[in-house]
Amino acid sequence: MSILQRRRIEALFAKELLTHLVPEVGAERAREILRATTTAMAYQFGERLAGQTGTDRPSLEPFRRIALPLWQEDDALTIEYLEEGPERLSFNVTRCRYAELYRELGVPELGELLSCTRDGELGRGFNDHIRLTRTQTIMQGATHCDFRFQLEPGAEATG
Repeated sequence: MSILQRRRIEALFAKELLTHLVPEVGAERAREILRATTTAMAYQFGERLAGQTGTDRPSLEPFRRIALPLWQEDDALTIEYLEEGPERLSFNVTRCRYAELYRELGVPELGELLSCTRDGELGRGFNDHIRLTRTQTIMQGATHCDFRFQLEPGAEATG
C-alpha cells in the first residue's frame, strides 16, 4: 500500500477520532496528541528505512534513494531537485497530491498534522544528525514546498 493510500485511511480515522477527542481534552490538546503520535511514527519509520542501508549513520544519498521514492508512489509528489549529495539534499515539491487528498476529504487542516510534520522526524529517525529546514508548504497555500535537508556540520555519515 502506498503512503498516499495510507494517508487517506489515517485522515478518515483522525477526523473521526478528533470528533470524540476534542470534547474530552480540547482542540489544542487533541492536536498535540495527534502530532506527537504522528512524529513518533515517522521517527520509527525513518529508523526502519535506515536499517535498509547496512550502516549506523547513513548519509542523505541513501535517504534520497530509499525514502523519496516511497513519498512519490502513486505520483504523489512532483519534485524538482536542486542539490543532491551526502551532506545536503535540497528540492522543491511543485505538486503535492497529499495536500490535494486532504482538501478532497474536507480536512485540509489535518494535512500538516498527518503529513508535513512527519518529514523532519523521518529524517531524524534515519540519522539523528539530519535536519530539515522548510519555510513553506503547498499544504499551507504556497506554490511549492522548499525541502532543505542537511547533515549537521561535523556529523559523520556513511553509505
